[in-house]
Amino acid sequence: MTKASDLFIQCLEDEGVEYIFGVPGEENLDFLDSLSRSTKIKLILTRHEQGAGFMAATYGRHTGKTGVCLATLGPGATNFVTAGAYAQLGGMPMMMITGQKPIKKSKQGRFQILDVVAMMGPITKYTHQLASADNIPSRVREAMRLAEEEKPGAVHLELPEDIADEQTDSIPIPRSIARRPSADPKAVAAAVEKIQAAKAPVLVIGAGANRTMTSKMLLELVEKTGIPFLTTQLGKGVIDERHPKFVGCAALSAGDFVHRAVEASDCIVNIGHDVIEKPPFFMRPGGPHVIHISSKSAEVDPVYFPQIEVIGDIANAIWQIKETITVNPAWDSGVMLKARAAEVAHTASLSGDQRFPIYPPHLVEQVRGAMPDDGIICLDNGVYKIWFARGYTAYKPNTVLLDNALATMGAGLPSAMMSSMVYPDRKVMAICGDGGFMMNSQEMETAVRLKLNLTVLILNDNSYGMIRWKQANMGFKDWGLTYGNPDFVKYAESYGAFGHRVESAAHLDQLLKHTMATPGVHLIDCPVDYSDNDRILNHDIKELAKAV
Repeated sequence: MTKASDLFIQCLEDEGVEYIFGVPGEENLDFLDSLSRSTKIKLILTRHEQGAGFMAATYGRHTGKTGVCLATLGPGATNFVTAGAYAQLGGMPMMMITGQKPIKKSKQGRFQILDVVAMMGPITKYTHQLASADNIPSRVREAMRLAEEEKPGAVHLELPEDIADEQTDSIPIPRSIARRPSADPKAVAAAVEKIQAAKAPVLVIGAGANRTMTSKMLLELVEKTGIPFLTTQLGKGVIDERHPKFVGCAALSAGDFVHRAVEASDCIVNIGHDVIEKPPFFMRPGGPHVIHISSKSAEVDPVYFPQIEVIGDIANAIWQIKETITVNPAWDSGVMLKARAAEVAHTASLSGDQRFPIYPPHLVEQVRGAMPDDGIICLDNGVYKIWFARGYTAYKPNTVLLDNALATMGAGLPSAMMSSMVYPDRKVMAICGDGGFMMNSQEMETAVRLKLNLTVLILNDNSYGMIRWKQANMGFKDWGLTYGNPDFVKYAESYGAFGHRVESAAHLDQLLKHTMATPGVHLIDCPVDYSDNDRILNHDIKELAKAV
């Protein structure tokens, strides 16, 4: 006979789990004791459950394997909600494990009791209370299967105290060998026919295409056909953005140079995108034909109703298209490439501005210059995300981690910490607004304790800058969105990290080079000047793009 909590850990070990991130409570003590004897799984104790959840989700994002996080009942479980929604909307495989009071006999009445399973229902692919030790192997296997099955997402298991202490003769269920279904050849043939007959096809690359083999197949398709491509924010880096057929990233909602490129197309091949991510284009009756290539059929809404759907493994679908398509010499990508050239020229016109506090285009330029080709930047949520999505050239997949699905604040630092753990030999930088950083800044202690090599770049404007930009754009007075900050240098040093403060535009370059070359956790307090956001992002770009 085996104790239930020991069996749970055995099941997780058999699933290949490496880490469990979390903040345990008294309802997890059996599970924690069992975990203490594991030789395969390491506990990463965090300072908040939300940070643990973001780390688990980012583990799933990088590896394709389920990241696992742990919390107790009640407040511990509720602190998982944002991270669970982040993983679910962003397509990241992640398992949340929460404790619960005994379900067969409890002496504490309703103390701390919430219906956590019902709470998790709307934000997970699967949620279940373990009511018998005998069912642990099947429920763990089912949860893991669903977490990793396309579209990946969040799952949740609740382990009550009395169930964790039960004895059982059940054993782990082995993982099955499974392959994603291949796309139907007739659907592929219909897509190829439509692309070949088009006058100006374009590829739109979304989050679902951010897979290693899909990236390889897409590059081969572009090289063979010369069809231009653009990305969503979550598709950045799937193909090296230095490629001559890259026409931009859809960072703004409308009116940008990249939207001129999309408008010039009569056939949009939409790859790995769903409507959870902010749309890179809007369909209209009588507009361009849209071909939907994804692991799941299209979720139709008033601005997305594709005429052809190719459903199945995306890499295989692109391979089939690549093998059968014939280049049409009449394809015309002139307007798309002209729009891209205009965007590059506009970006260049903003270069070299040495003002202080730091000008956003200069910031993006300096960060790109400091990061190696495989370096990873992890952005929190703020107006700087638009500057980086538009202006930071991504060279490789999953080197620009941002969230354009839930678009939550507070994920930048934990995401970067996880990236540093998965890729200890690569340079990693968290880029956070001062507001987003403070939402999970306590994880600086975790980063120092784990001896990570990491740069945390704080963009300091003493306000919620994204909302101030929207406030100005909508004609409202500037009100209600400013605050004070701690001395970030001393704050970093209090955790045992290295603190730095940018004193000039030239100093930023020096600090970035220093922190990239020096081990340890480094925090850089970088004052930023967002005064031109509304003029450039809402007026200048859109007026210039109209002229293309």
